[in-house]
Amino acid sequence: MDRHLVSIDVDRIDTEEKAEEVINKLRESIEYHNYRYYVLDDPIISDSEYDSMLIALRKLEEKYPSLLSPTSPTQQIGGEPRDSMGLVQHPIPMVSLKTIYEAEEVRKFDQTCREELELESVEYVAELKYDGLAVEIVYNDGKLSVASTRGDGTTGEDITANVKTIREVPLKIKQFSKILPPSQLVVRGEVYMSIDGFNKLNESRESEGLTLFANPRNAAAGALRQLDPTVTAERPLQIFVYAVAIAEGYSFKTQWEILETLRKWGLKTNIEMSRKCTGIDELLAYHEEMEQKRDELPYEIDGVVFKVNNLEQQEKLGMRSRDPRWAVAFKFKPRQGTTVLEDIIVQIGRTGKLTPVAVLKPVHIGGIEVTRASLHNQSEIDRKDIRIGDTVLVERAGDVIPQVVKPIKDIREGHEKKFRMPKKCPSCNSPTHTSEDKKLTRCLNIDCPAQLRRSIGHFASKMGMDIEGLGPKRINQLLDAGVIDGFLSLYEISVDDLVDLERFGKSSAQNLVKQIEKSKDKTLDRFIFALGIPLVGTQTAKILTDNFETIDDLMDATKDQLTDIDLIGPEVAKSIVDFFGEKRNRNLIKMLRKKGLELSNPKISGDKKLDGLTFVFTGALETLTRSEAKELVEIYGGKATSSVSGNTDYVVAGPGAGSKLDMAKELGITIFSEEEFLRFLKSNT
Repeated sequence: MDRHLVSIDVDRIDTEEKAEEVINKLRESIEYHNYRYYVLDDPIISDSEYDSMLIALRKLEEKYPSLLSPTSPTQQIGGEPRDSMGLVQHPIPMVSLKTIYEAEEVRKFDQTCREELELESVEYVAELKYDGLAVEIVYNDGKLSVASTRGDGTTGEDITANVKTIREVPLKIKQFSKILPPSQLVVRGEVYMSIDGFNKLNESRESEGLTLFANPRNAAAGALRQLDPTVTAERPLQIFVYAVAIAEGYSFKTQWEILETLRKWGLKTNIEMSRKCTGIDELLAYHEEMEQKRDELPYEIDGVVFKVNNLEQQEKLGMRSRDPRWAVAFKFKPRQGTTVLEDIIVQIGRTGKLTPVAVLKPVHIGGIEVTRASLHNQSEIDRKDIRIGDTVLVERAGDVIPQVVKPIKDIREGHEKKFRMPKKCPSCNSPTHTSEDKKLTRCLNIDCPAQLRRSIGHFASKMGMDIEGLGPKRINQLLDAGVIDGFLSLYEISVDDLVDLERFGKSSAQNLVKQIEKSKDKTLDRFIFALGIPLVGTQTAKILTDNFETIDDLMDATKDQLTDIDLIGPEVAKSIVDFFGEKRNRNLIKMLRKKGLELSNPKISGDKKLDGLTFVFTGALETLTRSEAKELVEIYGGKATSSVSGNTDYVVAGPGAGSKLDMAKELGITIFSEEEFLRFLKSNT
């Protein structure tokens, strides 16, 4: 029996005997996935696939009530809590909401509320449904006493120490209007991780060689279940509070009042994104609006929640066995699905980076047919043990390319194949370079057709050859018109080549040719960066110019010579040697120099008239960027720091300068405007 995914057409079950067989399969499968989701934090199917099984089970139990069991997953609120963290009994059960996916189900919900309340229309509060971890927080005498997960709805895991590390959670309730807070306050909310915080966390983990989190929800759940709260404190957790279970001495009339009051007590609610709605049309309009806005939000949501606003009406509507009758969760179209990974192909990015891409058996996710998904790099493929032929869990978030979250290893049949990145570029057949950690594979030919557009953009960028006016759109235009076909052809452009092109007049053509000509006189470190050597950024380029006087010296350097330099490791050294070992790259540099490129190296030539001087830049600069100003100081032997101290010689202050300028005045440090700094630089260099 396939416990991982059960697809059932309930309408085709026409006897109690068949129903019992299917119900047993569904219960076993759901219990298995509850364990994966709640206990292991390692789901292997999407939420929508899980929900479809639960909905099918509920329908069959309603159709054949004699088969309903008190131990059925439909009678359970959550997953079994882990006693390794200590258990907490909820003073009032933490119920979950009934999940629906269709507008017709919302209409039925509204109709039921209206009929049972005997009203023509009902006022609701519409809120976002966050993709995080539900928690309960108890305050006794205004102070945070205990926090717990939902668990099985009756008992949750004790996460008090971990919740206290979340800065948005007050340890003490605020008092307002001279009214004391409740002697006991029990609130419910959702702990989540912002998308930006999640991405930064994964970047940090990747740099440390740690396993990456699949999504923000898993990252938040894992952080809250740490046995060491200092680990939790390092994770960017946040919270929205949305419900009150107990507030001794207080009486609320509406859900909206609860949201307003919680904020006055210092608890974070999301009332700005919530809305009072009357009638079905306003509810559906809110759902549609939030589904369109979900990719603009800084956190993940997977639907909206509709609650009857009036609390007396909530009480009258009452509860089902596992969820309230006065609220529903209306989910968005699913963003996850399972399918078969049929093949892995390699795409070449415009920086020369080779990226493995999964070719998938078509699957509908979020209303879109998905046939491709990113696999990132060889390291990720190996870490997740993804193989051609695997059944995989695929996730689509926002407008980005779908990702393969994980393979479903339990159902492998033995015919799946492992994948390895190619040693030759699929586009130009040049050698590729793969880093030792297998996280980056690049084509070493800078004239590779597949990467030409982006590599020219990098070459002409501000930190490279600084060709003003040669941005991505113009590069594309020149390539498409056949005016350029690589770096070298940039220095062959004439005004006549440009004047007949769209959006080019004689003046703009002359300006671009002038900027290209101006770029011929550049420092060596800028040229090294502009070449786009894998793993060589601006700082590494500067280190290289400190140790090699000319580009010829660098091209002839051995790996041992490079690794003898502080801050140049074996990976960077190998990348440099491999790059200059490619004959086409060396020929290109030779031809560029024949076109008139002059590469100065003031650090080697001894022009260090700012040696020993320390500068601090504060406020806005107009002629230079902050990085360009610092670079000028460093080129001529000076030092640029971010803070003012007794060792600072000069402070360059522009509009908006603040505390650094004040400190400079207090210490009697010479203060320059940007114009004065440039004059000083010219006179001293």
